[in-house]
Amino acid sequence: MAFDIKRSLEKRFPWEHVNTSVILHVSFFIIIPHHLTYETVFLLGSKLHFGMAKIKTNVNRASALPVRFTLDEWHVNNQFRYRCSEAQQELSDRRLAEAALACESAKEIVKANKEETDHRLLEKLNDIEFRKAELLRVRKDCVLEIDALSVYKERLANVLKSVKRNALVICEKCLAARERRLGIDLVYDDVEKNLLKEHDAIKKAGSLLGRVLQETCEQIRKLKATLYHLDRDLENKESNLRIDRRNVTLKETDCTRSVCRSTSCFDKSVALNEWELQTNTNIIDANKEGNSAKQLRCYVDTIIKKTIDDLDKQKNDTNEAFRQRIEETREAKTKLELQHSEIIKQVAAMSNNIANLKKTIADKEGYMALAYARLNYRCQRPGMECTQDFVEANLVKEIHELRNVAANLQRTLCEAEGSLRYLLKTQVQLEEDINVKTNTLKLDEVECATLRQSIDYRAY
Repeated sequence: MAFDIKRSLEKRFPWEHVNTSVILHVSFFIIIPHHLTYETVFLLGSKLHFGMAKIKTNVNRASALPVRFTLDEWHVNNQFRYRCSEAQQELSDRRLAEAALACESAKEIVKANKEETDHRLLEKLNDIEFRKAELLRVRKDCVLEIDALSVYKERLANVLKSVKRNALVICEKCLAARERRLGIDLVYDDVEKNLLKEHDAIKKAGSLLGRVLQETCEQIRKLKATLYHLDRDLENKESNLRIDRRNVTLKETDCTRSVCRSTSCFDKSVALNEWELQTNTNIIDANKEGNSAKQLRCYVDTIIKKTIDDLDKQKNDTNEAFRQRIEETREAKTKLELQHSEIIKQVAAMSNNIANLKKTIADKEGYMALAYARLNYRCQRPGMECTQDFVEANLVKEIHELRNVAANLQRTLCEAEGSLRYLLKTQVQLEEDINVKTNTLKLDEVECATLRQSIDYRAY
């Protein structure tokens, strides 16, 4: 250590500029403890340099004559040099032994750590591959459920379309068409009841199918969200596998020393239980959503089947009501047509009867005129010739009887004409009723029946 101090002094004050006597006087033995660092010793040497500079200045001022040393001082200085050299050699040997031991220990530690790290890396790779396989399995199930639910969504959309855009529209058209019935046929019959019932059933079925369709869309959205998280996790697992596989094949000769100083990722590390929890949560969520999707598909099958069966039953009931009503209307129309034909015959007969009555009355008026003419002529007889004889009595009787006959014929004619008017009125009413029945048959049998043939409930 004294040698180092002297070397430090020589650097600050070259020998050619320093008086020899001054340098020899500072050659003294200094005991420095082992716990002092080189920085502390250097600071001490700096202070000695500063003191030596002061000594040099004072000596130059005092005298320019060299200082002489004794022989004892010379021996002391040599002994000091020997002891310093031996101490440095012992220290160097100890440092060499410690360095060799440290190198051997470091080699064993590094080897053990590398083997342990390689083992842990292989375990980690197996763990990641296992979890990746689980994620791929649940992802496959998730994709299959998404595809299956998409098919069910399309089925629901088709059924809903056939119910709302086909059956409901046809039912409303039938109701609107039957509002065009005329007269007495505008009745609240079984067809009307079944049509209203069918209309209500179709609307309820449409609402139910719409809600189920929304649930299906929501379940597909949840499955896609779960699939997104699974894909992210798989992507991270793949990156992790790629990195750790590279780490397994990586050697100490493949890295630069600058890598040792990079610790930027240490603070970002996630706890192992959090890493496991994330994957387990993704798997559990995927299984949960997959089970929900399976239950929803069974529910959709049940709803579609029940809805189609109910609507088919109501459609058949309505069609049966239409059939019965059409038969009743056709039967009533047939009876009215028979009555109409009979009325026409009666009208013709009554018309002929009235014509005969009028002809008879006209004929009787001639006889009446004849009787009156004869009676008037007889009133022109002169004097006593104008007697009330049997001829006059018979003429008066004839006129009286002709009047009674004419009155009776006139009354019969009036009755016949009244009957004819009622027959004609009945004929008109029958014709109107027949037209009403014809219109009803046209609406029910032609329009409604034709429209209802296109109602087709299918489960798709």
